[in-house]
Amino acid sequence: MMKDLIKLFNFAWRKEKYEELFKQNDNMKNKLNCILLIDDDDADNYIHQMIINDMNITDNIIVVENGLQALDYLKNSNKNYPELIFLDINMPATNGWEFLKKYNDLYADNKHKTLIIMLTTSENPQDKNKAFEISDSIEFINKPLTEKILRDIIAKHFN
Repeated sequence: MMKDLIKLFNFAWRKEKYEELFKQNDNMKNKLNCILLIDDDDADNYIHQMIINDMNITDNIIVVENGLQALDYLKNSNKNYPELIFLDINMPATNGWEFLKKYNDLYADNKHKTLIIMLTTSENPQDKNKAFEISDSIEFINKPLTEKILRDIIAKHFN
């Protein structure tokens, strides 16, 4: 009997939560074409994918582990060019700073279509200043990505 009550409560709570999420996402004009996650941390990528999927804001989430893989993806991407990029700073091969410099040089045509969010554990104010020096169209957010943060980003930039 108690297990049944717990199951019923969990179902009702989940149903309410998802109805709230879908109601909030109804305000969004369209789903995003693609979101690109650039991070070498598998756990962060997993959590961020879950949040994006739960919010149902795109059907295409691309995950790469460093800036070099991201640049390769962008060079070869025709129809799934990301409208939103979440970028970590500290990664092997090509870090977030190197990615931004190369991205700014190579992708001038599509930059106006793509929002880059530096999503990092860094709380160093110099990192935030450096991001804004490279581009004024970058936002700087501390990990982890949450539903509230993502909802705020969508409301601010995509509605």
